[in-house]
Formats: sequence, structure tokens, C-alpha cells
Amino acid sequence: MSRVDAPRRAALQILREVRSNGAYANIAATSVLAEFGLFGKDAAFTTELAFGTLRLQGWYDLVLTACVSRDWNDVQNDLKDILRMGAHQILDMRVPDHAAVDTSCELARDAGDPSGAKGRAGFVNAVLRKVIARDGSEWISHLKLEGNDLRSLAARTSHPEWVARALADSLGERRAELGALLEADNAPARPVLVARPGRISVAELLEMEDIEPASLSPLAGILTKGAPGDLPDVRTGVIGVQDEGSQLVALALTRAQVEGPETAWLDMCAGPGGKAAILEGIALDRGAELTAVEQHRHRADLVAHSLHSARSHVITGDASARPWGEQLFDRVLVDVPCTGLGALRRRPESRWRRTPEDLAALAPVQRQLLNSAIDATRSGGVIGYVTCSPHLAETEFVVSDVLRKRDDVFQEDARLLLPEVSDCGDGLSVQLWPHRHGTDAMFLAVLRKK
Repeated sequence: MSRVDAPRRAALQILREVRSNGAYANIAATSVLAEFGLFGKDAAFTTELAFGTLRLQGWYDLVLTACVSRDWNDVQNDLKDILRMGAHQILDMRVPDHAAVDTSCELARDAGDPSGAKGRAGFVNAVLRKVIARDGSEWISHLKLEGNDLRSLAARTSHPEWVARALADSLGERRAELGALLEADNAPARPVLVARPGRISVAELLEMEDIEPASLSPLAGILTKGAPGDLPDVRTGVIGVQDEGSQLVALALTRAQVEGPETAWLDMCAGPGGKAAILEGIALDRGAELTAVEQHRHRADLVAHSLHSARSHVITGDASARPWGEQLFDRVLVDVPCTGLGALRRRPESRWRRTPEDLAALAPVQRQLLNSAIDATRSGGVIGYVTCSPHLAETEFVVSDVLRKRDDVFQEDARLLLPEVSDCGDGLSVQLWPHRHGTDAMFLAVLRKK
């Protein structure tokens, strides 16, 4: 029987699931917390320890490399996870140093062949004792990373350098905000709920205990205590868990003017269903039906769970192949697959999984999907092109490239559709930012079919 408390063992299990099985941290956390029977403060401690370790992994690796006599790449993976967790407790959590070191040593004892337990514990103890010798600012100075150059900013804020450079390019003339943006990526996002139109009113959502109004989305409420899954209406799908930025881009599409009666709306890349649920409620209120398309069966099932009307249709298939046939739609949302660099607050492992090569693979898919969306839109209808990434190669470049090659569509000013939001870009598109708006870095371009 391990002498380490359950929250720390659960946090280590989440790290293992992410590293070994390619799991998403939020999904792994749900199952691991249930497996260990953790809730309340214990669940919160586990989540902060696991998610914080994943977010700041790059920074901790720099510190730990300076404390290890051998090559960091030669250290056993389980011991790396344990050392990163120990460093997070020492440098970024209110955990006494002795507790961080002692529990890490015990975890190391359990992490392999019993005959090597003493050696593993001794190794972890020696390394973390070196980490304790300096606080965070002293480590920055020791590693000579005090500057505001891109390399130093990326290292201090635990971002791959290519990601920091891409974000700097996306900020354009406001590149000086890069430090604030990178810091915002490391601030855990509070749970945001959405009152799904046609199922529950915003007033009813805000009357619930421990929920306060959100700052931007007129559909949102902020959960101030507990976990979203504890709410019965979340489990049944009446209330969704959805970032304000994601809510806003869906709402913007519904606000664009469309001439003539509306009968059919389309969500082309609908999984897991949050935007589709917003579109459905508003479409039904206007006498239109929603068709939601998702390529992967398990995500299509999530979409179906998010919708509630028999008049809505969920299709499992590749949206670029027009599985809906020749039907044309009044409004089309295409939230394309992307690198997800705009959601690093919520997906702590993403920054370490993505590479620049992913952009090359995604670019043709994004263009093909946008072209398919335009083809599926009736004359006078509108298209919302959305990404959860601010990377120029996934946003402005895709839109401008597609527009340059077509004469049946033009871009409208999406900013006019979101009066709740200020400072969302100088062009016709909307670009939200964690450090400016407190949302994920969602991008929206609105096109109109001639």
C-alpha cells in the first residue's frame, strides 16, 4: 500500500495517461478522479497539480536539467513526471518544501522494480533538494532568461519557441503584448456554462447557486464553486460547458442578416456539439432546422447528446464530401480542425504535442472545408469560418486565399455582429485573445454568398 496520499497518486496517473496513451488531460482527469473517489478540495488539488505540471513542463524541464548530473533525456519517464510534479509544488504551489520532496520520493519508490526503490528515491531527493535552493525568480536569473527576447519569454512561460513566435506574428503591431498573452495561457480558465437556447433561459441559469454572470457572452454564467459535472442540468445537456469565445462566434453567425425566409442551417464540423446546441435553439425559434455533421462516430454521438429536437439532424461523415447531398443552407458554420493554439489555457498538453509540421497538414483541409461551406450556402446566405487558433496560417491566410480564387463570395465585417466585444481586430475578422478578453483565442470571419 502506497504511503502517498490519493490526490498526488491521481495526479501522477493523469500525467501517465497523457504521456503514454495520448489522452487529453481533461478527459483523463474525469476518469482518474472517479477511479480514486476524489471530489471537492482533493479533486481541485489533483487537477491543479496535474494541469499545472503539464502547462509548465517546458520550464520545469529547464530547471531540472540544471539539477541533474546525467542527460535529462536519459531519465526514466515516470521519474520525469514525478520530478516535474515536485518542481511544480515547490515553485508554483503553496506546498511546504518537505512535503513536496517527501511525497515525490515515495512516489519514486513505487515507480518500478522494488529492488531499485531506494536508488530512485535517492535520485529524486537529490534533484529536488537542488530545486529548493532557488526560488522562481532566482532560477530565471540563474538560467539567464531575464530578458524580453522571444527565447526568454517562451522559456519563462513554458511555451515552445515556435508557438511563441507564431503568437507574436499573430499579434502584429501589438507584439509588445506577447508576454501578457503567454502569461494568460498559463492562467487556469474558470468553468464557463452556457444556457442553451430553447432549453433554459439565462435568467434561470444565473439563479442557480454559485453561478455569476459572465463578462461577454449573453448566454454565459461562471461557475464559482464545484465542478460542472456536479450539476444535473449539465449531465442532461440542458446546460453546456463552453468557453465564452466559442459561444460568441456561434452567436455572431446567427446575427448576420439573411434576406428571405430561413429553413435550414448547417454546422459542418460539429463535434463535440457546443456550437451546434446554440445554433439549434435559435434556428428552431426562427422556423429553421439544423443539420450537424461530424466525421468521427464518438464525436457525432456527443453532438447528438447536445441537441434535443427531433427536427435536428446529425450526420456522421466527412463534411468536405457533402454528406448532406445537394441541399443549400441559409447559414453555415465551419469550425475547422486546427492546431488549437488558442485554447492552451484549457488544454495544457496541447503545446507539447503540436509541431510546425501540423500546419502544413491542416492547411489544405481548412481550405477544402471553407470551399465546401461556400458551395453549401444559398445565394445571400452567410458562412462563419471559425478556428480555435490565432495562427495566421490558419486564419487570415486561409480566408484570403479562398476569396482570391472565388468570385461568388465576399467578406463582411464580423466585428459588427459582436457589440459586446471591443478591441477584437483592425480588419473585417474577429480575433479574441485570452489576455484581452478572458476567452480562448477564437477567430471568426463572416462571408456572404453573392
